[in-house]
Amino acid sequence: MSLLEVKNLSHTINGKVLYKNCSFELLKNEHMGLVGQNGTGKTTLMNIINDRVSPDACEIQWQRGLKIGYLDQHAEIEKDISIFNFLKKAFSHLYEVEQKLNTLYGEMSDSISDDVADKIERYQNQLMYSGFYDLEATILKIASGLGIVAIGVDKKLSEISGGQRAKVILAKLLLEDPDVLLLDEPTNFLDKEHISWLKDFLKEYHGAFIVISHDFDFLNQVTNCIIDIEFSQIKKYTGNFDQFMQLKMQNRETYQQTYSSQQRTIAKLEDYISRNSARASTARMAQSRQKQLDRIDVLPPAQTLPKPHFNLVSTNPPNGTVLVISKLLIGYDSPLLPEFNLKIEAGEKIVISGFNGIGKSTLMKTIVGQIPQLGGSYEWGNKTQIAYFEQDLNWEDNTWTPFKIISKAFPEYDDGTIRKFLAQCGIKGKLAMKSISLLSGGEQTRVKICILMLTKANFLILDEPTNHLDADSKQVLKQQLINWQGCIILVSHEEKFYEGIVDKIVRASKK
Repeated sequence: MSLLEVKNLSHTINGKVLYKNCSFELLKNEHMGLVGQNGTGKTTLMNIINDRVSPDACEIQWQRGLKIGYLDQHAEIEKDISIFNFLKKAFSHLYEVEQKLNTLYGEMSDSISDDVADKIERYQNQLMYSGFYDLEATILKIASGLGIVAIGVDKKLSEISGGQRAKVILAKLLLEDPDVLLLDEPTNFLDKEHISWLKDFLKEYHGAFIVISHDFDFLNQVTNCIIDIEFSQIKKYTGNFDQFMQLKMQNRETYQQTYSSQQRTIAKLEDYISRNSARASTARMAQSRQKQLDRIDVLPPAQTLPKPHFNLVSTNPPNGTVLVISKLLIGYDSPLLPEFNLKIEAGEKIVISGFNGIGKSTLMKTIVGQIPQLGGSYEWGNKTQIAYFEQDLNWEDNTWTPFKIISKAFPEYDDGTIRKFLAQCGIKGKLAMKSISLLSGGEQTRVKICILMLTKANFLILDEPTNHLDADSKQVLKQQLINWQGCIILVSHEEKFYEGIVDKIVRASKK
C-alpha cells in the first residue's frame, strides 16, 4: 500500500534544475534512504514532501489519516523548560486526558450519572492501554539511548548546546511515534554509541521512514530501499545502501556497454553512407542505411559528476613537542570534564572520541582560543600554525557569497585564483556567487575546506568535518588527511573515516 505518491515533480532553484518530471512512492513498512551528491536537492525534496517548499510542478498525495513526524534540527522551541518537560510534550494529548479524568474525579459526589461513569471508564482505559502510567520510563529509555540522560534531563533547553538540542528534538520525535518519520541527517550530533542505538531503534521501527544521511554504514543497516537523486532525476532501488550501490554500478556498466555498441553501429552506418551515397550502383543501399540511421534513438553519453580536488598542503612541520595540555578545565559556568591532559609530538594524528555533549567541541574551541579555560593550561610549540574547522555552519554574514568569503579571508589572491580554488572544491560558476545561506550543508562544508586549503598551517583541528559531505568528498578528504605531513586533532563519530588517518584514539570521559 502506498503511503506517499510523488508524481511529475519538477523544481528549479536559482537557475539550477534539481528535479525534472520525477515520480516515486513510499510504501507501507518501507525504510527509505534518500541519497545524492552535495547540492542535488535532498533536503529540498524532504521539505517539498513535508509541505515546507512549494515545487514548480508536482502532485503529492499522502494516505489519509497518517501521522507524519519531521526532524527539524533548527526548529524554534521553548527554551525555558527542562529537557524532561519538553519530552513530555510528545504525550500532551494523554496528559489532557488525565486532566479531564482528574476534573471528573473532583466533581464526583456520592452518586454519579451513567454518562459521567462512562466517561471515567473511557478515559481510564485510554490511559491504561496507551501505556500512560509507564511514560516516565519510556521517556527515560529514549533519552538514555540518545545520550540525553548524561546531559541531565532537569537542565533547561536554554542551558544546552545546539547539538544537544538537536538530540532532544530527535528524542521527542521518536517518542511521538508517527506513522512516517522524515529524518534529515539524524546522526550529525550523535556519537558512535548512540548512532548504534538509533540503528537498532530504526531497524525495528513499525512505521515507514525516509532518512537523509551521509553515514553510509548507518544507511546500510537501517534501509530496505533507496531513492537516488542524480542529474535531475530520482530513481528508486530495492535493497539497502550496499545493494543500491551494486545495482547502480551494474546499471552504469550496462548503459556504457549499450552506448558503446550503439556508437559502433552508428559509426559503421555513417562510414557506409559517406563511401557509397555518391555511387549510382550503391546509392539505394546508402539511402536504406540512412533511413536505418535516422530511426536510431541516439543515447546520450553517460554523465559523471566531477569529484572535488581538495589540496591540503602543510607548511614546515615543527619538531619535538607541538602541544602540551596540562590539567585543563573546560566549560562555561562549570567544568564539563575532569582535568584534561594531553601531549602531542610532531607528526602525530589523533582522534578524540566520547559521548556527544561531553565537551569535545568545547575542548577544541578552548585550545584555539575562542573561549577561555576554567583552569589548567595549554601550550603550543613556537612554530605551530593552526587551521581550525568548526562543525557548525556559522558565517560572519549569511548574505555573503563563497567568492566574497574567500576574498575577505585571503585578500592577497586575485579574482581568477579565488574562483580556481573554489572550483577545485566543487563550488563552480554561479554557485560561487550565491549567498552562502542558499547552499546545501555539503556545499557550505566544501567552502570551509577551501578555507583550510588556503590557510598556512601545520596543525589541523577538525571538528566533525564529514557531517555534510557525500561519499566522493569524504574519500578525497580522507586521502588528503592521510597524506598530511603535520599534526591533526580530529573529532569524528565515523570510525570508517578516521581509520587509516590517526595514530591514536583519545577518549574524553567524565570519569
